Amino acid sequence: MALAVAEILSNLNINGGDWPPNLVKNLDLISPDQIELAKMLLEMGQSHLFQQWAEPGVEDDQKKAFFAQVAKLNSSYPGGLASYIKTARELLADSKAGKNPYDGFIPSVPTGEIPSFGDENFIKFEEAGIKEASKAAFVLVAGGLGERLGYNGIKVALPAETTTGTCFLQLYIESILALQEASSRLTKGACQKEIPFVIMTSDDTHARILELLESNSYFGMKPTQVKLLKQEKVACLDDNDARLALDPHNKYKIQTKPHGHGDVHSLLYSSGLLNIWRNAGLRWVLFFQDTNGLLFKAIPASLGVSATKQYHVNSLAVQRKAKEAIGGITRLTHSDGRSMVINVEYNQLDPLLRATGHPDGDVNCETGYSPFPGNINQLILELGPYIEELSKTGGAIKEFVNPKYKDASKTSFKSSTRLECMMQDYPKTLPPTARVGFTVLDTWLAYAPVKNNPEDAAKVPKGNPYHSATSGEMAIYRANSLILKKAGVQVEDAVQQVFNGQEVEVWPRVTWNPKWGLTFSDIKSKVSGSCSISQTSTMALKGRDIFLEDLSLDGALIVDSVDGAEVKVGGSIQNKGWLLESIDYKDTAIPEQLRIRGFKINKIEQLEKTYGEPGKYSLKP
Repeated sequence: MALAVAEILSNLNINGGDWPPNLVKNLDLISPDQIELAKMLLEMGQSHLFQQWAEPGVEDDQKKAFFAQVAKLNSSYPGGLASYIKTARELLADSKAGKNPYDGFIPSVPTGEIPSFGDENFIKFEEAGIKEASKAAFVLVAGGLGERLGYNGIKVALPAETTTGTCFLQLYIESILALQEASSRLTKGACQKEIPFVIMTSDDTHARILELLESNSYFGMKPTQVKLLKQEKVACLDDNDARLALDPHNKYKIQTKPHGHGDVHSLLYSSGLLNIWRNAGLRWVLFFQDTNGLLFKAIPASLGVSATKQYHVNSLAVQRKAKEAIGGITRLTHSDGRSMVINVEYNQLDPLLRATGHPDGDVNCETGYSPFPGNINQLILELGPYIEELSKTGGAIKEFVNPKYKDASKTSFKSSTRLECMMQDYPKTLPPTARVGFTVLDTWLAYAPVKNNPEDAAKVPKGNPYHSATSGEMAIYRANSLILKKAGVQVEDAVQQVFNGQEVEVWPRVTWNPKWGLTFSDIKSKVSGSCSISQTSTMALKGRDIFLEDLSLDGALIVDSVDGAEVKVGGSIQNKGWLLESIDYKDTAIPEQLRIRGFKINKIEQLEKTYGEPGKYSLKP
């Protein structure tokens, strides 16, 4: 045994005297590849990992499992574990020294487009976007659970609204399918090009997302169109020397935590999908997050901006008030000539402006909003330049570290930390020649994320967005009502109501399938004459060719039609309708997905019609 170990070490030019005795004793157990991994760990100052190892013959399976885990951590990180540890040391040193990542940079307002909903320019952008959609791929980052929301499931399974009960994943898939169909019609495509859809999952969400897709026949998408890419976790760090943290319950296991949604870039790169897409003639990749029910209302126009302005990177944004808790899209120019357009977190933007000759910091301009638009973490990248950039970086994104220190000396952490990366930091490594812009859309149209639980939302200062399941659902009704108003429908104004301690605007509960109204022109073409909807009404349109003609609605109307069934809906429709009833979010007898909203729908009376055969129909009571 001793001879065999000595031989292994000499063959590898390793001086066994430098190796932890507990590891040396166990070398017979491990393969040459694993010995190379051990060598790397020791060279990177990680000998503590082997300190508690048992004698050979004891817990051998766990020792093998340790090396299997190290191999996985090493292969799933661009540049391997040695690169991770090296980067961690640099970032931890900067953090301890309190180094400002923006030192030497001067902020300025970047260039971008600010289309105004419904005007001629907006309609042109929407049409250009629909044309481009057949050359796009969509990527959803969905690694998170709904715990922060007070919901135990995966976030994409939550209903976006409870009038129809459509969950976020269904809404996203139906929106992509509607884009696919509209693009094919507009470009006179003989055969519909399938738009690829990638979902980045995690250990927490992978199996459940797959199950949600399979049990719902992929919500109408072909299973071959959908690809799931699972992100792996990264090693935790115990101290400023970037010593890897062991699991407190298992001395043969390195503690791991999620790395952040920035992993999506390296996963796409290593999957080989990007080149497949390029060879198929695709031009755009759109990235989006898991619980924004308004997002696809903004996609056609934003994609149109990308195509018209030829942006390599287009960040979707909303108007933000100065100092509002949302990052600002900023151009940063360094004294050495480097420049980039990136998201700067709101708590860093104000001090950065003050430090660079703007004594008032982040203030509103004459528009009543900050000139730095609010980043909503949706990106449109041009595929060619994206592949070119990733072939240099391997998809690695500039990371950050956020250790929670025990005290002001910053020598020890309260708990282990890890490196993190964000999808929207992709532009940080781009050359100055890259065309990086933004598209600012109205918040009411584009942004209503669902991320806060009822208790946290109720503490939000008045006038600031709640970003809860309550506000997210109400935002969908508000957007649909405002769009119909713009299209000429008389929609009665909202009333204020309080649910789960949050005061929200309650508009008529109007919803439609994405294929009914993908763009403003679509919607305008389906509304004619004098139409009106009362504030207590509910209207759900589930079909492509439903036309509202001189409709007066005071109650609930549900119309479901197959493709090829053309339905004209008009006249006066009155019934007792569907009413919102307050519920207590602490009442465990009620399902979680309703409790987190603070209301449920009492379906008293409705006019409901289903048209299952193609043909021309009229619904006029």
